[in-house]
Parts: sequence; C-alpha cells; structure tokens
Amino acid sequence: MTGEGSHDFARARRILKTDEFSSVFRLRPTQKSAHFVLYTRPSPLPHARLGIVAAKRFAPRAVTRNTIKRVTRELFRTSELQSLDCIVRLARPVNTKDGPATTTALKRLLRTELSRLFASQRPRKPAPAKAAVPAPAVAAQAAPSSSS
Repeated sequence: MTGEGSHDFARARRILKTDEFSSVFRLRPTQKSAHFVLYTRPSPLPHARLGIVAAKRFAPRAVTRNTIKRVTRELFRTSELQSLDCIVRLARPVNTKDGPATTTALKRLLRTELSRLFASQRPRKPAPAKAAVPAPAVAAQAAPSSSS
C-alpha cells in the first residue's frame, strides 16, 4: 500500500517523527474546539498527514485515549484535506476516572468536534461567478442654476 489512496491511513499519511511534530507545533493553532486544538502546516506532499496527541492527564484511561485516536483517524481518512500536515491535540479533560471510560455520548461529542475542525480545513469551493449586471444609468440632471 503506497498511501496514495484517499481512504487509507498508511504510514505515509502519518506524522511520526519528533521534528515533524515540532515543525507543526511551532505555528499557531489553526482552530480550537471545546476539547481539541488543531495545528496545520502546508505540506509539500500530495496528500495530508495526521498526528494525534492525547495526553494522559486529559484522558486518564487508555481506553478513552484510544477511542479519541480511533475517531480522529476515521474522520481524517474520510475528510478531503489537501497537502496539509495536521496535528490534533487534546487540550482539555474529556472525562475522569469516576465515570465510564467511553460512552456513546462521548463518541458523539468527539465526532462532532473533530468533524468541525477538519471541515474548517477543507478546500473552499469557489463561489459561482455572478453575471455582471450593469448598474442602471442615472441621468445626472443638473438643475439650472439661477445666478442673478
């Protein structure tokens, strides 16, 4: 598998090296949501790449962190991003050790937030060109000035 397909997550579509992560983190965050921060950088590659950072302090259970990564990869694969290096970083706690590790509501929340982040990075379709409508010609009628 070469990683050139649109719906795979081959090694070529991942950000793996520390210096690659650092080069994207050096830039300002592109988008923020309630729990995530998205960093992007234009890439010379013909496809987008993804890196995910889910810290243990924000998601204490491995099950939760793995769910976050799985949902993020799924949405990244199905979104149509062009030549970007993207890093999704968990920035706020999603749950604690008290409640269940994953729930349907949590997965729905993750999908909603992450799909908004990725949608903000899709290439914009050009607006349809409006036909040039000539402005109505206004006859400037000067009132005759009476000078006495």
